[in-house]
Amino acid sequence: METKDKVTPEALHTVPVCRACGSEHVVCDAWACFNRESGLWELENVYDDAHCHTCEEATKLDWIPADALQNRRVQALNDRFRKTGLGNGSIMVTQGVQEQGAEFVVAAVCAVRLFNEFSEDNDPWGEHDFGAIELQGQKVFWKIDYYDRSLTQGSENPANDALTHRVLTIMLASEY
Repeated sequence: METKDKVTPEALHTVPVCRACGSEHVVCDAWACFNRESGLWELENVYDDAHCHTCEEATKLDWIPADALQNRRVQALNDRFRKTGLGNGSIMVTQGVQEQGAEFVVAAVCAVRLFNEFSEDNDPWGEHDFGAIELQGQKVFWKIDYYDRSLTQGSENPANDALTHRVLTIMLASEY
C-alpha cells in the first residue's frame, strides 16, 4: 500500500478495486492524522486489510487506471441498455434493415441483445459500443453513440446515465 510520502505519479491515476468482483466499493484499514491548518484528516498510512462492500467480505485489491474504471461504467450502461432497453436511450433501425422485413428487424434486435463477442480488436476501449453480426446472409453492424439529454450535442460524460442519451443504431454493413 502507498503512504503519503511514497505516492508515485502513476498511483495518482489509479483506483483500487476488489480482486474478486471488480467493485470500487472497497475500504482499507488506515491511519489518519488531523491537520489543524487545513481542518482535514490526512491519510498517513494504509494497511493490508481490505474489505469489499459489494462482496461483503475481505478481499485483496487490484489497482487499475482511473480511465479504465470510467470505461467499465460506460460498458455497464451500454450493456444494460443494449440487452434490456433500460436506461436513457433510443433504438434506431435504418431503412436498409427495415426493408428486409419485420422478421429480419426482430431477429436483428434479438441478435444485438445477445451479442457478446467483444475482443481487443473490435472493442479496444472496453465500452461495448459496437458489434458486427451475420444475419440471414447479411452483415449487420450496430453502434451506440452518446448524446446529451436534448440530443443536440455529444454527451459530456457517457459514464453518467443522467447526462447521457444513448442511441443504438442497427444498420446493414452496406449502409455504413
